[in-house]
Amino acid sequence: MTILTVSDDLLLRQIDMADAELIFETINAQRQYLRKWLPFVDLTKQLDDTRNFILSINADQELEFVMQYKDEFAGLIGFSRTDWANRKTEIGYWLSEPFQHKGIVTESVKILVKFAFEKLQLNRVEINCAVGNLPSKKIPQKLGFQFEGTVRDGELLSDAIFVDIERYSLCKKRDQIRF
Repeated sequence: MTILTVSDDLLLRQIDMADAELIFETINAQRQYLRKWLPFVDLTKQLDDTRNFILSINADQELEFVMQYKDEFAGLIGFSRTDWANRKTEIGYWLSEPFQHKGIVTESVKILVKFAFEKLQLNRVEINCAVGNLPSKKIPQKLGFQFEGTVRDGELLSDAIFVDIERYSLCKKRDQIRF
């Protein structure tokens, strides 16, 4: 199990089946808040849906981490759509509402980028954000990711609404990393 220390108050711990209940309870309690930008919320109807998500991560050999802030579950962050042949991945994240505006995701992304470049030997990390999701897109902007463009109707959100996605990237061999 991989554990990444971000700070004295924050660590990233590789997700485990034992986390399923707490993750589901958080989603279930914050359904209205989370569903605005996260299409999986409406598909997460019971604990088994969360368990199946964790199984799928393991099957796809992706790395997903629990963000643990002051020993409390704060949200999830991890790599998805990793393309080992081309040495690139995407970072996705979601944060429980009480943990907003503490720098948790920004600091976690920094550690994951460093992990991706140094330990996984990847060259490219992407972050995709819905155009209207200002808190989410501030993270790659703040960390020096390059804006690459907009993917039209790139994600289907709840209530069958398509939104455009802004794509950001950071390349180990091309970009100056500011952190």
